[in-house]
Amino acid sequence: MTGAARTCSVGQPALTRAVRALERELGLVLFRRQGRRVELTDDGREVVAVARRALDEVDAIEAFARRGGGALPAVLTIAATPTIQTDLGSGLVRDFWQRFPQHPVRFVACESAVAVGEAVAGRQADVGICDLPSSAGLVELRYETREVVVVAPPGSALPDPFPVGRLGELAFILPAAGSMRRASLDAFFGALGQQPKVAFESDERAAWIPAVLAGLGCCIWYRHQGRPALGLGAQVLALDPPIRRQIAVVHRGEPLGPAVDGLLGLAAERRDAG
Repeated sequence: MTGAARTCSVGQPALTRAVRALERELGLVLFRRQGRRVELTDDGREVVAVARRALDEVDAIEAFARRGGGALPAVLTIAATPTIQTDLGSGLVRDFWQRFPQHPVRFVACESAVAVGEAVAGRQADVGICDLPSSAGLVELRYETREVVVVAPPGSALPDPFPVGRLGELAFILPAAGSMRRASLDAFFGALGQQPKVAFESDERAAWIPAVLAGLGCCIWYRHQGRPALGLGAQVLALDPPIRRQIAVVHRGEPLGPAVDGLLGLAAERRDAG
């Protein structure tokens, strides 16, 4: 179940709930649970076989429509983290909509850059937009550099820039322990030789800035995300030495199609414009 959840870019508890809901709806037991092992039942194998035939027929209908010149728009499926989705990849996706309105866009939500890469490699998405590094084996088109900052509560009176070696002195708002995003931030602090003090945990990123403004602690984010908090009185501190992350469109490097080609062309324009 853990591997299946990772492939589907969802949490394991969510996948388990979905499977149980399907079993209730069908009135069938699809999986046999033996300790930590999960196996398909005979009914489950039959449902899988029927579902695969149905999906094959859907693919056949789409192929028939394309042969007949049907106006079937290519949906661009983009794997991205919540931060990237919030600002539409610094407007890259907005620019895509404006230039290629014939192609609908669908986001696949991922917890981390690693999950974005896994979604692209596993073909749950056409491309991913994420900070680097992502998953090995993907082609990267870097189009933006983002500065990592500390967003601190109003009245903190901390030095700007803030020394990286003193991050362990600050209390931080972090994702919940055990999440992929938390693992990414733990690795960030670990690479700097720091151990953050945990003041508040939440996987809902929309809660981070309000928690900072309430004085619960600081958060690590990109300067772009910290600007609204600056207008509300928070401190937005550069790091010393500076830390910057590369943002890229990642893909599998195979024939891409017009929608993906269009997005990559826009990303290349951003890169070349500096």
